[in-house]
Amino acid sequence: MTPKRLVIGFHAVLGRLRADPKSITEIMLDAKRSDPRMQGLMDIAKDRGVRLLRVDDGRLAGIAPGVQHQGVIATIEQEASRESLEDLLDRIGVPPVLLVLDGVTDPRNLGACLRVADAAGVHAVIVPRDRAAGINATVSKVASGAAETLPYYMVTNLARTLDDLKDRNIWIVGTDAEAPSDLYKAELPDSIAWVLGAEGEGMRRLTRERCDLLVSIPMLGQVQSLNVSVAAGVCLFESARRRLSGPNA
Repeated sequence: MTPKRLVIGFHAVLGRLRADPKSITEIMLDAKRSDPRMQGLMDIAKDRGVRLLRVDDGRLAGIAPGVQHQGVIATIEQEASRESLEDLLDRIGVPPVLLVLDGVTDPRNLGACLRVADAAGVHAVIVPRDRAAGINATVSKVASGAAETLPYYMVTNLARTLDDLKDRNIWIVGTDAEAPSDLYKAELPDSIAWVLGAEGEGMRRLTRERCDLLVSIPMLGQVQSLNVSVAAGVCLFESARRRLSGPNA
């Protein structure tokens, strides 16, 4: 039997509807909502042949306790197989931008990282299987649709995966508060894998040893560290700014 998971909230469900409607088993909707936003989602679902169920709010709350479901919950089939990381890198045809998260186990932090990675044009997110949160309802809700569209790879051996990326001439760039190189002054390559560790613990030793470059984010106030999703946003959008501005950025 194909495993299933929940996708909760308007952004997440719309993201799945647009990316892979055939994976959706059904969408449950609050029977009392008939506003334009709800109607728009229903129209898209009907156009893609997805089954809709109108249910009461109590049933939705029971399915997703403690989560703000916004009156929309979809049940989807987990993908049994998908494009490999190697095939994705062969296909994209442009210098890849990747996000590697080492030890981000909190679902909300992971969801926020996926959201910012998607916004910054990242091609894939890579995590170690033994030190990461899987994609679940909370991750999907916080990611606001990014979990349904952004390739997410859980790898068995992160150090070996980083070595494989280096063989493809992808630079491994990590963040470290003590690094002498300033993010805004460092030379950053077009083909790049940004590596961030969990807040507090940071990267593991083997992960750090694979980095071609370590950079620090300048801290101008009294706060000495950033949440991992905020740090990811700072680094990823600095890469995006340079790509958009050209070689003299």
